[in-house]
This record gives sequence, C-alpha cells and structure tokens, in this order.
Amino acid sequence: MYSVVLTISAADDLEALQEPIHTRVIKLLERLSNWPEVSGAKPLSGALAGKYRLRTGDYRLQFHVQGRTVVVEKIGHRDRFYEE
Repeated sequence: MYSVVLTISAADDLEALQEPIHTRVIKLLERLSNWPEVSGAKPLSGALAGKYRLRTGDYRLQFHVQGRTVVVEKIGHRDRFYEE
C-alpha cells in the first residue's frame, strides 16, 4: 500500500468543499492508497507531465508519486482546475 499525503494547499482545498463533494473526494483519497491499481487515473501532459489527475463528477485531484507516497497537490472544480 502507498501512503497518501496532501500538500497544505490541497488540504485547504479539501476543507473548502461542500459536504457531498467532500465525502466523494475522501473516497478518492482512500482509493489512491492502492496505487497503481487505481482506475480512472490519467497522466497529464505538457507542463504537467509526470503528474496525474483523478476525477469525481466535476471535481479533480492532481497528484504525483514519489517512491511509495502519493502526493496530492491540488483539489478543485474542473472550471478553474488547470489554471495556475
């Protein structure tokens, strides 16, 4: 099993979510501990190469893998998700 760690920014994003979405994102985080057998994870390209995204409805998680740790960098709505 992999450990799942949230950056400070991702933890703030998670806490800002409304309850039904918050619960769905928590389930995604639990699934990430089974990396790499996580269905629906897609590798990103371009400037985000080396990172992945996982979605639930209109919400996305952006993460990368370091050794046996999955580091979640960002959680948000798809409308503003890929803007820096």
